[in-house]
Amino acid sequence: MSNRLFQSFVHQTKDAIERMVGIIDDSSTVVACSELGRIGEVQNFVSIDTIPTSEVLVRNGLTYRTFGTRSKADYAVFVEGIDESAAKFASMLAISLTNIKQYYDEKYDRSNFIKNVILDNILPGDIYLKARELRFSTDVSRVVLLIRITSRTDAAIFDVVQNLFPDKNKDFVVNINENDIALVKETRSTIETKDLEKLARSIVDTLSAEFNTHALVGIGTTVVGIKELARSFKEAQVSLEVSKVFDADKSIVSYDNMGIARLIYQLPTTLCEMYLKEVFCKGSIESLDRETLFTIQKFFENNLNVSETSRKLFVHRNTLVYRLEKIKKLTGLDLREFDHAIVFKVALMVKKYLNANPVKY
Repeated sequence: MSNRLFQSFVHQTKDAIERMVGIIDDSSTVVACSELGRIGEVQNFVSIDTIPTSEVLVRNGLTYRTFGTRSKADYAVFVEGIDESAAKFASMLAISLTNIKQYYDEKYDRSNFIKNVILDNILPGDIYLKARELRFSTDVSRVVLLIRITSRTDAAIFDVVQNLFPDKNKDFVVNINENDIALVKETRSTIETKDLEKLARSIVDTLSAEFNTHALVGIGTTVVGIKELARSFKEAQVSLEVSKVFDADKSIVSYDNMGIARLIYQLPTTLCEMYLKEVFCKGSIESLDRETLFTIQKFFENNLNVSETSRKLFVHRNTLVYRLEKIKKLTGLDLREFDHAIVFKVALMVKKYLNANPVKY
């Protein structure tokens, strides 16, 4: 529990009841007090264990009442005075502080719980027990979005993201590290990827407008069941890593839309190297110059249409055909044939993947 929150509470309370108010912890140390000079003072004449539950205790001109959210009290509030009014004040303040502490503990315990779940730091058998204890819904649809700050970090960025999702019972914003923030969002079971991408776009645009900072968002798949959140989080991580290799210009990447890039990313590098050797057994991919590779890229972008590609490249159709024949001689693959084109396209992606040497999760 934050002592600053206690201090703010007792400071405001003093103005209302016009008496000194303070709080001690289980070591009898004053952790908050309306008289600032007493903070840190140890009250050896009283102990939380000696204060009867649901009753007040009078010591040294002060009236004490314990409070907490567990079976054993965590703290005690004290009010200046030993009269009946002091007892009433102490009792009312104890009730208020119990509610404040319960809200605070639930909020941060839930966040820590979610963080442990998505990072796979909690035993599967403990997940449902802890979820029941925190009154956390376990069988609703949720998705994990991983927000990565790439240009600069600011502590206020986390608060801004959190404020975008005010429903603390359904949506959870968790700090993963200095640059990564995870959003665990409750969704409808019928939600589509395009809706999640719109949501991600609003986050990116807000951070850009308010902090002039660049952010990337990886979107996992929508899952049902709390245990599956770890999978959705890993998918969001993979989305960002794969995008660095194959779509570096994209700021929003969905795991559902990565296509064959997702498959390549999961292949062992030894298998990828073997594939390249088999595909380019007649000639190395390095033998293709930059102009030729650019021509191939445009040919794929225009769905293997020779006329359309030549128009986009501003070259004669016969010039393009000549280049394609040259590629066929070097590699043994005729890109005008669909099967050959697929083999070549995958080979280029595999080569790009090997050159990038991405981080695996």
